[in-house]
Amino acid sequence: MGKIVNPFIITGRIRPEFFCDRVQESTRLVRSVTNGNNLVVISPRRMGKTGLIRFCYDKEEISKNYYTFFIDILHTSSLREFTFLLGREIFETLLPKSRRMARMFVQTLKSVSGKFGFDPITNLPAFSIELGDIEQPEYTLEEIFKYLSSADKPCIVAIDEFQQIAKYPEKNIEALLRTHIQKSENCNFIFAGSERHLMQEMFVSSAHPFYNSADILELKAIPSDTYAEFVAGHFGKRGKNISKTSIEYVYNLFEGNTYYMQKTFNEAFADTQEGEECTLETLQRAIDNMIAASGVVFSEMLSNMPESQKMLLYAIARDGNAERITSSDFIRRHRLNSASSVQAAALKLLERDLITKSGKIYSITDRLLRMWINGIYG
Repeated sequence: MGKIVNPFIITGRIRPEFFCDRVQESTRLVRSVTNGNNLVVISPRRMGKTGLIRFCYDKEEISKNYYTFFIDILHTSSLREFTFLLGREIFETLLPKSRRMARMFVQTLKSVSGKFGFDPITNLPAFSIELGDIEQPEYTLEEIFKYLSSADKPCIVAIDEFQQIAKYPEKNIEALLRTHIQKSENCNFIFAGSERHLMQEMFVSSAHPFYNSADILELKAIPSDTYAEFVAGHFGKRGKNISKTSIEYVYNLFEGNTYYMQKTFNEAFADTQEGEECTLETLQRAIDNMIAASGVVFSEMLSNMPESQKMLLYAIARDGNAERITSSDFIRRHRLNSASSVQAAALKLLERDLITKSGKIYSITDRLLRMWINGIYG
């Protein structure tokens, strides 16, 4: 008997049979980029935007006709790091697909071509460049875009957490990238981001270079009924049972956050034997394990945070969806200092993407963090 594959995938590429819904979103993404348009994908973190992009990359109309690249720039802090990641991704993606194009890429990058190593057995170039080898990132970036424009197949480049470029110390990064992208006739781009206020400012405000330069797709939670059918179906196919009430409990707890729901059902599926029912106790145990596993990370993060920010974070966690956070009522109920200190703390927490603002409502970005805070300090 073959090994039973856990259908609730939480890492890597997702096979079509394990991919839940997103029919309209994937159709729109494919149609947009294959029709020569750029696309902005905005969603809360861990809502599935990375999985959606990679899922679309595997579709035949893209995989057979395009070179596809994907970089996550969340942890970058400069143009040099951005350029390094993009260059490495292009080289490592091309090498197994087209040795000729990989060699051409090396030859195009004159500013760092002397830094490439060669495999003594295959005589193929190897990406042995280190971050410090990129001495003039603006020139290397220009060479990368020159290569993309001359590739023998059209290219699609997805840049995850694109809002990070707004935090780079170099000036005019948005204008620099916009200029290169505007000139690139052979390449389309997917700009994905989780900090809605920054992404909207970059692409909706007429004061920014990327204004009105791409279609916008906002990724929301998968509908509850659709996700419940998906979960129950995969449990049922393997002779396991789970009630709709239990599925909805997890869905409501995480407010439709794809990653945390998948992780919960991944563990609960493994803990449910064939012929048995996945109970609320089984699900709660999986959730408790997740919270406990993240506790060290959360504790370390809070230990380096000023008290005013921590107090506001706790207050928003308690309320769930907090309104009028500078009002006297909110400050009094949560024993905060003053409206000005709350306002300053909120700005810092927004910058760090620890809280999210939608209209006048503030909430904790990471649902698991909110649950951990309420469990410890609630």
